[in-house]
Amino acid sequence: MTEPVSRAMVEAFYKAYAARDADKIGPFLHEDVEWTISGPVDILPFSGTHRGKADVLDLIARRMPAVRRVFSFMQESIVVEGDRLATLSRMSARRTDDGRVISYRVANFMRFRDGKVIENLSLLDSFDAVEQVLGHSLAVHEGERRETGDLIAV
Repeated sequence: MTEPVSRAMVEAFYKAYAARDADKIGPFLHEDVEWTISGPVDILPFSGTHRGKADVLDLIARRMPAVRRVFSFMQESIVVEGDRLATLSRMSARRTDDGRVISYRVANFMRFRDGKVIENLSLLDSFDAVEQVLGHSLAVHEGERRETGDLIAV
C-alpha cells in the first residue's frame, strides 16, 4: 500500500519548484525519479523523459534556464489524492536568447514514494508555447476532406 502525501508537503515542494532552485528542490526528489515533459524537442530541447535525481536537477538548474527563465509560476488548481498530485498552472518566462516574454499553461501529474516525487508528467500547452517561442503563429490549414484513407491535415 502506498503512503499518502500530505498537502503541507505538496505546498512545500511547489514553493521550492516555483523558485526553480535545484538546492531547494533536491530534497523533494526520489533518487529514481522519472520526469517527463511533453513538447517538441527541436523547439523546446528540455522536453522528453529524464531519469534519476541528478539528471532532473541538471534539467531544472541548467537545461531549462538555457531556453527560458521563469519569473512567474502560478497554480490555478491543485488536487492531492493518496500518493498522487495533479496541478494546472500558468508559467511565464523570458526567452534567454532575446528576452521575449512567453506564458502558457502546464498540467503536472505527480506520484510520490516515501514522501518524495518519484514520477512527474508535465503536459504543456505546447502549441501555444511553440508559437510564442518561435515568435509567430503556426500555419494551420484545413485539409480537403477525403472519403477514404486516414489522413488528417492540421
